Amino acid sequence: MIMHQFEESVYQLIVEASTKLPGDVRRAVNRGMAEENRATRAGLALATISRNIGMAEEQISPICQDTGMLTFIVHTPIMVNQIEMKRSIRAAIQRATKEGKLRPNSVDSLTGENSGDNLGPGTPVIHFEQWENDYIDLRLILKGGGCENKNIQYSLPAELEHLGRAGRDLDGIRKCILHAVYQAQGQGCSAGFIGVGIGGDRTTGYELAKQQLFRAVDDVNPIAELDQLEQYIMQNANKLGIGTMGFGGEVTLLGCKIGTANRLPASFFVSVAYNCWAFRRQGVEIDAVTGEINTWIYEKGSEVSMDQQANDESETDGESASREIVLQTPISEEQIRALRVGDVVVIKGEMHTGRDALHKYLMDHDSPVDLNGAVIYHCGPVMLKDEEGWHVKAAGPTTSIREEPYQGDIIKKFGIRAVIGKGGMGPKTLAALNEHGGVYLNAIGGAAQYYAECIKHVNGVDFMEFGIPEAMWHLNVDGFAAIVTMDSHGDSLHEGVEKNSAEKLASFKEKVF
Repeated sequence: MIMHQFEESVYQLIVEASTKLPGDVRRAVNRGMAEENRATRAGLALATISRNIGMAEEQISPICQDTGMLTFIVHTPIMVNQIEMKRSIRAAIQRATKEGKLRPNSVDSLTGENSGDNLGPGTPVIHFEQWENDYIDLRLILKGGGCENKNIQYSLPAELEHLGRAGRDLDGIRKCILHAVYQAQGQGCSAGFIGVGIGGDRTTGYELAKQQLFRAVDDVNPIAELDQLEQYIMQNANKLGIGTMGFGGEVTLLGCKIGTANRLPASFFVSVAYNCWAFRRQGVEIDAVTGEINTWIYEKGSEVSMDQQANDESETDGESASREIVLQTPISEEQIRALRVGDVVVIKGEMHTGRDALHKYLMDHDSPVDLNGAVIYHCGPVMLKDEEGWHVKAAGPTTSIREEPYQGDIIKKFGIRAVIGKGGMGPKTLAALNEHGGVYLNAIGGAAQYYAECIKHVNGVDFMEFGIPEAMWHLNVDGFAAIVTMDSHGDSLHEGVEKNSAEKLASFKEKVF
């Protein structure tokens, strides 16, 4: 059986998933915006997120530059050729990558070499299962590395910080889920969604957790105890005060879905799959003869408009008094020492991207450009090249904590004055900022179109051998805004939010279920 339109249908699915959030996710973001004060840092972040969603849809460009690990769930009728389907899926991925709808994300784990087309051993992930229906059910999720790194698995019974003993019962599961939200802080691009798998083994537990992310945000769990637990988590996780991007605030979680599977008597796993606000999943029902799309499984994003701002409450905790400072690169130590946590900084001039491969390289080598007074941006952009040169298609921040082993040393070695990323960094970096005179600027995770608009020209690139995401891009920017969350005086917003949320987490220690 040859489905001539199947490859085109897969391509359409990939583009829809990468560039448009589905309707149920948009409604969840809108609800979050209605609960957050727009005058706060979290309110500003949510408004930026909303704007970015609209920009991505209008420009048909990736919502987030990290288009993640492509994971397909495929149900097929008997006698459909799965080998041919896999070939078509791979061809559609190559096309979407070439056209800038996906970032090349498949990297050899031993050499670090990027395949350039999102194909390689283990990528993409395709799960096939036959069923008795006469059509194909094809679903796709794009789950980026930042939120994937905040997945967590618990083996019960366990002692959990701030919550005490979690036993092999519903209350122990409750504690694990609350702890999973707490440990993510802002590093998974909150406000987020979680899928929870109870039972199974180490592998199937995580698979079950990820399967929950394919459920509709507003559905009702058919198991009464799990429905009650989902409602409890949604009511109480937001009381932790972590907020959007970990800035503090009212909205930390936008959705929670829980599933269960049988387990071995000796094992009791609770697996949590964390997903950022850029909850990119979509599905189609496909004609098994022609390969054409019959219907979209989730409401398409274009059918639900985005609110453009958070609520209008005038009472704030003082965040509205944040200053806005425009800085032209290169930046002096005096300018940096004048900044404080909470200030909004707007960058003009040249900045340089740098991720894992570059930081490792710079520890033992010189930089190809002068970094004295410079800005390093933790970003792996989506780039396309034509006869006029390179163009930025998406350029949001990546999670910064991965660079903690290197960042402090590199700041001092090269004279870097500002580091831009998301989720904050640790004590070694904070000490270097204080000693040398630097700041950490938190950009809005996932806002890849919002920041791409601020990049006016690509001045050049080094280390293309690292692959497009890991190369060192030299970018001319104007109006690039981010918030000071770690300053040169030893203050860290991230430390404060984590300490406050830990105290609130401890209030959920007593048994509920």
